[in-house]
Amino acid sequence: MTKKQHDFTEGSITRKMILFSGPIFLTNILQVSYQLIDSLWVGNLLGANALGAIAISGTIVFTILSFIIGINNATLTILSQQKGAENEEGLKESLNAFVVVLGVMTIALGIVGYFLSPYILRWMGTPEEILPLATTYLRINFIGISFLFGYNFIATVLRALGDSKTPVRFVVIAVVLNAMLDPLFIYIFDLGIAGAAYATIVAQGTAFFYGLIYSIYRAGVPFILPRLPKKEYFSSIFKLGLPSGLSMMVISSGVLAIMTVVTSYGEGVVAGFGAAQRLDSLIMLPAMTLGTAVNSMAGQNIGAKLWGRVHSVAKNGVVLILLVSFSISALVFFSAEFLISLFVQDTETIAFGTMYVKTIAFFYPFLGINFVLNGVVRAAGAMFQVFILNVISFWVLRYPLAYLFSSLLGERGIAIGMGVSLIVSSLIAIGYYKFGKWQEIKVIEVEKEVEKN
Repeated sequence: MTKKQHDFTEGSITRKMILFSGPIFLTNILQVSYQLIDSLWVGNLLGANALGAIAISGTIVFTILSFIIGINNATLTILSQQKGAENEEGLKESLNAFVVVLGVMTIALGIVGYFLSPYILRWMGTPEEILPLATTYLRINFIGISFLFGYNFIATVLRALGDSKTPVRFVVIAVVLNAMLDPLFIYIFDLGIAGAAYATIVAQGTAFFYGLIYSIYRAGVPFILPRLPKKEYFSSIFKLGLPSGLSMMVISSGVLAIMTVVTSYGEGVVAGFGAAQRLDSLIMLPAMTLGTAVNSMAGQNIGAKLWGRVHSVAKNGVVLILLVSFSISALVFFSAEFLISLFVQDTETIAFGTMYVKTIAFFYPFLGINFVLNGVVRAAGAMFQVFILNVISFWVLRYPLAYLFSSLLGERGIAIGMGVSLIVSSLIAIGYYKFGKWQEIKVIEVEKEVEKN
């Protein structure tokens, strides 16, 4: 990796943002297509109940893994700042600490999640018709959860160092393998919904091992044989990683809470919501992409103390997200019924899914503002502040409003409540970016002192 290609502290911000975001966007598209392919095969080969089962199970997997994903997000902040400050030893030691801490946590959560799967599903109010299918799918996914996290972690490390292109390869491998193995395991081997889960594990495991080998022998990522982290680096991870992990748990538990509202309307609405969530993810792609890009770009500039460029990153990111998000929202809005019908043929399921997507489509640009501005302040190390913002967004706004509007308007109110919450939370994010004290946070000074001693 050349310094010029991955150095965000100089050159055109807009140009580098677009070039850096492109591969991330492609990666996210492939990630969504991975889920879409899974849902298409399951919905068409196994029916609406199976589709509802993977929708509920997917939400639970994300919730259980969210704490670790949150700590993983701190990787972008710490490593990108180390990169911007040109602190090679700090980069190596921080990376080792992340590998040890996150590896142990992922394995532990996989074991716990496997045994608690049926209890979690019952607590969520999963319909009895869906429960056996969801339990099977969920347990198998927990067996391979280390693979899911592993290849995403390696991709995060590469992006923190300025390489957004290579992670595309990991996802291509996973998507292609999953597309080939799904019908083979589900239909040919007659494994049903378990086949879809096995296909996922094999695909993600292959992507993980390829990514690991590539990052060590080709990309020059300074991985070392895992060892007990130094106290200072261990503390640094939890200082930023703990609130970041809690922030992700707030998000995922909020989604889980909304799913309990959805399950109260029966299996038809659950399946429709599952299909709609796949389309939601398409609308969210630009926001997710730019949130990741600005985290890396702002992080390097903060490490180099170039605050003028940091604010330019935020401004360019917001303008870009609004232009792209409204365009994608329009496309999904006018093709909603056709897209929902690709997943399942049940009339009730299609009707709810179409209504949900059309109702919420044009609210998602406001979510984009959240992703971009939170990405910038998170790059400065404002993990606890972002945690508070997410508590407000999901537990003060999104879940209560979804519950309230669904009580008043029925199933349509789920989308309306969520949409209103996105507008309000974006205004709060803007307020913190403008008036908060996130620029005063210090991340790597302590680690520099450690290197001197």
